[in-house]
Amino acid sequence: MNSVFSFGSYYPGSSPLHKLDPRTKLLAGVALIAAALLSQDFWGLGVVALFVAAFYALSRIPLGKAARSLAPLLAIVVVASILNLFLIQDGPVLFQWWFIRISEGGVYSCSFIACRLVLMMLGMSLITMTTTTIDLTEGFERLLSPLAKIGFPAHELGMIMGIALRFMPQFADEFVSIYHAQISRGATFSSSPKRGVRMLSSLTIPLFTSAFRRAETLAFAMDARCYHGCVGRTRLHPLHFTATDALAALAMASLGACVLAVNYLL
Repeated sequence: MNSVFSFGSYYPGSSPLHKLDPRTKLLAGVALIAAALLSQDFWGLGVVALFVAAFYALSRIPLGKAARSLAPLLAIVVVASILNLFLIQDGPVLFQWWFIRISEGGVYSCSFIACRLVLMMLGMSLITMTTTTIDLTEGFERLLSPLAKIGFPAHELGMIMGIALRFMPQFADEFVSIYHAQISRGATFSSSPKRGVRMLSSLTIPLFTSAFRRAETLAFAMDARCYHGCVGRTRLHPLHFTATDALAALAMASLGACVLAVNYLL
């Protein structure tokens, strides 16, 4: 059964992006977010969009899969856009009613923020769709490994991230199962707001109980297998950079240069 939590679910393949070192993809994701944040207008975002489209073409991931991966997080885009629509008051007023005022600057900011967030989500989703959870965890840990020399818990933090990525789809499925179970028992969530908030406890309490139970089971399993961190741990497939990673780094440097050039020229 497919998980209801589809954001960034791994999509098997043998494309050049699938073969990249996970460290390269994580750093490329940071560079993409920085490029989107540095873009000062739609021309800059257009450059970022061209690079994102090229990366998706290289990954050979279907457009429908990419679109479905954004569905769970579209609420964030909508809320952020609406806030900018009403809070930014710049330029001619397009609509006004009571205390609600929509200006030309608000519409521009709303559209700009929506495009920026969608591009950043598409970029991060592409990383997780072309990288397994194990590789992501190991890449994240290796990137933080230099900090381990000063006592930073790089391995533990990477393990936490890997566990979170693995269990989020299961918790999403369990939330839906609990919701349907409560509906079958006569629960209602669409009457008054006060009653709806009260009824949410019938969802959150079983969900948190399940989360704590799974965490306890995982802790017992790790203890039974004598888990003691990364001391003496070996790797079946050690990570190493290749010429393709160098090309990817060059592409991200080109992206940053193009965005800066557009900001300067326009």
